[in-house]
Amino acid sequence: MSIITTKSARETINLGLKLAKKCRGGEIFALLGQLGSGKTCLAKGLAQGLGIKHTVNSPTFILMNVYQPPSGKIKFFCHTDLYRLKRESELEEIGLKEYLGRPDTVTVIEWADKIPRLLKRYKTQQMEFTFIDKNIRQIKIN
Repeated sequence: MSIITTKSARETINLGLKLAKKCRGGEIFALLGQLGSGKTCLAKGLAQGLGIKHTVNSPTFILMNVYQPPSGKIKFFCHTDLYRLKRESELEEIGLKEYLGRPDTVTVIEWADKIPRLLKRYKTQQMEFTFIDKNIRQIKIN
């Protein structure tokens, strides 16, 4: 386990950029933490690092957005926000299972603690975000 402290949203985005450079496909980032703790900033950085030019916002109301990086082995960036998930069957409706663990996909799941049973089937990179103050976040990477 490692602990990273970021002192601004930009630093959290930059962490995502660094992580994206290491992605080879099949990665599942399981993000945990309270509202405003930086999960979406990390997702934005991952998307930017994969070359996605679209504005990446948290898909809180639609649960999932899928983006296509412009080139390379990774064909899909799947960004999921499960904050409003009411039942696991909704995952079938939005198609999340179709993307999990695919060798051509990087998946980010905000509020991943809502689906522990499903995620046990996959190798995930769990990241726990803690809000320290207005700008500072602590991120535990397991």
